Amino acid sequence: MDTTLVRQTNMAVHISPEHDAAALIDQAHQRSKSFGISTDDQPDHSSLAIGQLKDALEENRFLFQHAVPVMETLYGQIANTHSMVLLTSAQGTVLHSMGDNDFLEKADRVALVPGMDWSEQAKGTNAVGTALTTQQPVTVHGNQHYMNVNHALTCSCAPILDPYGQIVGALDVSGDHRSYHQHTLALVRMSAQMIENHMFAGSFPKAVRVHFHSRPEFLGTLVEGIAAFTAEGRFVSANRSAQFQLGMSFGALQAHTFPSLFNLPISALFELFASPNATPRQLCLHNGVTVWCRTEIKPAGPWAAPIVSPLAEGGAPPPRSSSNSGNAPRKPQQLSSLEYLDTGDAQLSGVITKLRKVVDRDIPVMILGETGTGKDLLAQAIHHDSARARQPFVAVNCASIPDTLIEAELFGYEEGAFTGARKKGAPGKIQQAHGGTLFLDEIGDMPKHLQARLLRVLQERKVSPLGAGKEVEVDVTLISATHKNLKELIARGDFREDLYYRLNGLVVRLPALRERSDFDAVVQKVLHSLCESCTRITLAPQVLELLRAYHWPGNVRQLHNLLRTASVMVDDDCTIRLEHLPDDFLDELRAPMRPVAIPLPAAEAPLMPSVGAPPPPTADEGEDSQSLQDVTINAMAQMLRLHKGNVSAAAKALGVSRNTIYRKKNLLPPDLLD
Repeated sequence: MDTTLVRQTNMAVHISPEHDAAALIDQAHQRSKSFGISTDDQPDHSSLAIGQLKDALEENRFLFQHAVPVMETLYGQIANTHSMVLLTSAQGTVLHSMGDNDFLEKADRVALVPGMDWSEQAKGTNAVGTALTTQQPVTVHGNQHYMNVNHALTCSCAPILDPYGQIVGALDVSGDHRSYHQHTLALVRMSAQMIENHMFAGSFPKAVRVHFHSRPEFLGTLVEGIAAFTAEGRFVSANRSAQFQLGMSFGALQAHTFPSLFNLPISALFELFASPNATPRQLCLHNGVTVWCRTEIKPAGPWAAPIVSPLAEGGAPPPRSSSNSGNAPRKPQQLSSLEYLDTGDAQLSGVITKLRKVVDRDIPVMILGETGTGKDLLAQAIHHDSARARQPFVAVNCASIPDTLIEAELFGYEEGAFTGARKKGAPGKIQQAHGGTLFLDEIGDMPKHLQARLLRVLQERKVSPLGAGKEVEVDVTLISATHKNLKELIARGDFREDLYYRLNGLVVRLPALRERSDFDAVVQKVLHSLCESCTRITLAPQVLELLRAYHWPGNVRQLHNLLRTASVMVDDDCTIRLEHLPDDFLDELRAPMRPVAIPLPAAEAPLMPSVGAPPPPTADEGEDSQSLQDVTINAMAQMLRLHKGNVSAAAKALGVSRNTIYRKKNLLPPDLLD
């Protein structure tokens, strides 16, 4: 076991020092005596009625569904040690148990079974009841139990907190007192925190979740701090490790915001992690501690209208337009989601027309396009317009899963297939998509050794999980997407040609935002997604003119993130003005030699030329500056020709960013930047 990880876990859950254990047990005995329990009392087998146990399970369904997978993993670590794992409610009722058969029989004799009450009031001093009463992890060994009949047990238990800091249940390992192991409580504590983190992740799907730790290697582990905030920066919740690192209780944190805790506007966080592959960054907490942070900005989509399928029963009609062209509500329309995405651009309309013809024809679709153009949205639209709309839509990002895990993620695995595998195994994404749609995003990043397996699955319509001796039939519609040139990858030997031709039944290309003629309509849809209740967010004319002129290297995703940040800054009139735009965006537009100059707020406006006019050279620049500009443009043009118009390759060769080349777009020969 990683001792550093255990130490971090101990600190995160505020474990009492060892010398306090005796005092804790002594106090528990005093409480047990006050409850009128006798040390000679016998086990009470008067179980809850079946209906009552079902009610308890239903009441604790959220806890149960997140705890059982962790219980299976924990039991795998203690199997064959004459032990069992059990989950209880916050009141001490046993909800679920699993363990070695020989010990389960002993547990039954002392009524340590689902449905029974193991609170201190019912059983006196015991790990479950005492952990829930003291709100601390505890081990109760042998004769430390209050009732004599339980002296044959050794039990280690940790309370489980819900995402709002309230005790929601407890996790316990009980075993024969002769098999006591001092590390059991550490395993239980870690497992309880894992359950808490799983519940946390499932509780705030729309929140901004910030993961942080003072040591970067602990990001992604169960001891990382996780704090959730609204898009406006209001505190929502924090797990135990986050509370420990921030030095505040859950109640104290409720008075804070993201800026007050991280010394940074939340808009700056959006900017730092706007890229889907952004690396962890160092931030300074309010208490002066420097931590490594990561967050994944997950907008609901470039526009958040409900996807309405003709097959959906009772589907809500599309929302009203956020434009000011009348207030009459639209009548309910059975618009498909492909129709909703069609906002007037001729190129996109052509793509949608083609896609409508292949829906439900068992023809694989490959979507090409730059990062941020909405390939994932288009894939979902295809699924929701198909006869499979009620079946699963399963997305796999081949670029975001480590090479060591992607095989198990895609194809699944059987019990014992590899170290750390879940007991009873797990189905892969392909099996999960059975009957529905499998979306393989960034297919160009799939490891070469897995391409042959995927090809075989597509040909035979069967998948063989890792460690399994049998194949499982699967029926999926396949959609893939990439921003890479797969034919170049094939030429280099990095992508199988036979797989390419299996995937590209219909290939469509999503145009970049700068190529689309429906920019204003896209902006309106994004703004509509950012409106709360009846609020209408609008753009000042200067801002709209500026956005139209920008080149949008991050495409629709970048536009959405920019407007989301700006919408938080608006005043009571809900109008986005120049001063509401992020500073880095304004700085980029103010850069020298920028063909489109930014109009500044009124106090500074006279110092800047109008939109569309290049800034005049200053007195210090003169002819030397113009000569330098000519040299720069010639170098860019030469490198673009050398790399056949590939902006990324040219920028890398020149040692500049892609944005630097795009900023000179209007000064370069038109045939070089399509």
